[in-house]
Amino acid sequence: MKKLVLSLVVLVAAGIGAWFLWRPAAPAPDVAFTTIEGKQFSMHDLRGKVVLVKFWATSCVTCVKQMPGTIETYNIYAPKGYETVAVAMNYDPPNYVLNFAETRKLPFPVALDTRGDIAQAFGDVKLTPTAFLIDKQGRIIKRYLGDYDMADFHATLDKALAAG
Repeated sequence: MKKLVLSLVVLVAAGIGAWFLWRPAAPAPDVAFTTIEGKQFSMHDLRGKVVLVKFWATSCVTCVKQMPGTIETYNIYAPKGYETVAVAMNYDPPNYVLNFAETRKLPFPVALDTRGDIAQAFGDVKLTPTAFLIDKQGRIIKRYLGDYDMADFHATLDKALAAG
């Protein structure tokens, strides 16, 4: 009886693991972004590119610490079809965001989420940094919360860029 129960537990665990490994990627919400320069675009406009949508705040220590790596990754991968959209949280004063973007010379679009609609659409994001890697077909392939391993991120990014 113990062997049967143990076998059943292993089989269920394997099934759950397989579901997480091979489940279809969820589509990213088709939200509209407005940059600090007033430009507007949507997730749909970014189809065909691999996109990192990164929720951040100027008051977030980890976000500020990650920004040089985010810039470096963007500069390396943008020519290969990669885009980054830095979405400032609704509690972040727009003048702080503008000052940060200008002084750090952020090379990618910086969007203001003044009403919190974008964060809401991405699953009610509250914690920063939270980032979503989205494939060329507009599907979320990975969610990152807090600090993450850049080598692992680059490997995932390389794979997504190589995919059709």
